[in-house]
Amino acid sequence: QGRMWAYTVGFTVLPHVGGFLGWFINRKEIPVWYEKLKKPSWSPSRKIFPVAWTVLYTGMGYASYLIWNDLGGCSSKATVPLGLYGAQLALNWAWPFFFGARNLKMALIDILCLDCLAIGTICSWYRINKIAALLLVPYLGWLAMATCLTIRIWKDNPEQKTGKSE
Repeated sequence: QGRMWAYTVGFTVLPHVGGFLGWFINRKEIPVWYEKLKKPSWSPSRKIFPVAWTVLYTGMGYASYLIWNDLGGCSSKATVPLGLYGAQLALNWAWPFFFGARNLKMALIDILCLDCLAIGTICSWYRINKIAALLLVPYLGWLAMATCLTIRIWKDNPEQKTGKSE
């Protein structure tokens, strides 16, 4: 019983690790560069991002625990569903690094691949645990907004398209 609690917490906390690292590495760059970019009127306030990602990462992490638990841990049946999850999580964690490096083109490529993997993850999970799949729906909605925002920022800031320039 106590061991399952540790697994639940571990899976739930895991997505936050990369999110925190991305924020920590880019925390000084965001006010300097991001605020100066031309953004659409519907762009969320910077203050919304940490709250949204905390909720989304918590839901994703707990959902991954449900899948892991339903499939009996790291079994052969878990390879594809958790592999898709791990791949999308890696791209999720990579996005801030491309964005922080002012490489909007790579950030756009990353988030488009991330979208595909997140959809694949949800489809894979739905057959295993509908609740786990549904816990990823808000994440997919946020990714849709973030993808549109990334496209608009990339299009509206052409001088920024080639990456960091001093």
